[in-house]
Amino acid sequence: MQTELSKRLGIEHAVFGFTPFPAVAAAISRAGGFGVLGAVRYTAPDELERDLDWLDAHAEGRPYGLDVVMPAKKVEGVAEADVEAMIPEGHRRFVRDTLARHGVPELAEGEASGWRITGWMEQVARAQLDVAFDRPIKLLANALGSPPADVVARAHDHGVLVAALAGSARHARKHQEAGIDIVVAQGYEAGGHTGEIASMVLTPEVVEAVDPLPVLSAGGIGSGPQAAAAFSLGAQGVWLGSLWLTTTEADLHSPALTRKLLAAGSGDTVRSRALTGKPARQLRTGWTDAWDDPAGPGTLPMPLQGLLVAEAVSRIQKYEVEPLLGTPVGQIVGRMTSERSVQAVFDDLTRGFEQAVDRVNRIAGRSGQS
Repeated sequence: MQTELSKRLGIEHAVFGFTPFPAVAAAISRAGGFGVLGAVRYTAPDELERDLDWLDAHAEGRPYGLDVVMPAKKVEGVAEADVEAMIPEGHRRFVRDTLARHGVPELAEGEASGWRITGWMEQVARAQLDVAFDRPIKLLANALGSPPADVVARAHDHGVLVAALAGSARHARKHQEAGIDIVVAQGYEAGGHTGEIASMVLTPEVVEAVDPLPVLSAGGIGSGPQAAAAFSLGAQGVWLGSLWLTTTEADLHSPALTRKLLAAGSGDTVRSRALTGKPARQLRTGWTDAWDDPAGPGTLPMPLQGLLVAEAVSRIQKYEVEPLLGTPVGQIVGRMTSERSVQAVFDDLTRGFEQAVDRVNRIAGRSGQS
């Protein structure tokens, strides 16, 4: 699974694996892919520093990257406490009532929420970059729009390539104009924040729109044949995120959530603003249904929604309240039917890729030339 981009980065397979878990990112890089650690869950720079040091020590010298979130539209120049003060009391009451209906226990007195997404705020992401650029990262990815121009310049000064996710050809062209090195075409099927165009349509549109920039295809890819399809559409690599959630190296801290993921079908996800305020594909749960109900108060814009629900999500996760328990995940969840190691996932991807290429070669009358 070699492309011009994979050769440039010094990786064996053009498989880029996004994950919030350092152990998974390291395993992806060791398997010959490119591990990308998601930074949004880190609330303090020293936490990120600790995990990047661990990742660097366990990647066996293989390259890896970091994914941050710097929204194009954001609340500027105010502290987190000031932002929280913007949350209406009616929305806070809705959260309390929803949790009460499902009997979700309170956190222990003095226990802080374990799930904060202050990483959606630009000042937090910038502090994360101060840590990251002191480490040997090879790629900086931004999940929401192009990073600010000074961040792109700073990355390039450190010899770091910059990637940005796009849900349309128009967004992709904006990334190109902003000096981005790699565009990730993220289709409708993908987990997390995603647009409305499916990967089969989006990937070739983005490839044509930003040529000659390399494009990674994301969304609905969890097998070798699906990766081969992405390459045939012009992608120089695939960007996989959901697939790693049920690997043995992942640390979900929730047997109940793992069971839900393994049991879910491809139709058991929904694009909802319930988690962050922007449309994000996730497991459909009683929590998403409550927020998507027209009778409810509606979600708040980013980052207000994420701050509003942070403690609630922590309580749901801690006490494993299954009707409300969910996570961002793509439609590929239907293929995630067993816990496997990252290496086993890679073995399946590469074997399936070779079989798909052989199949196409036979159709084209070129048997044995894969």
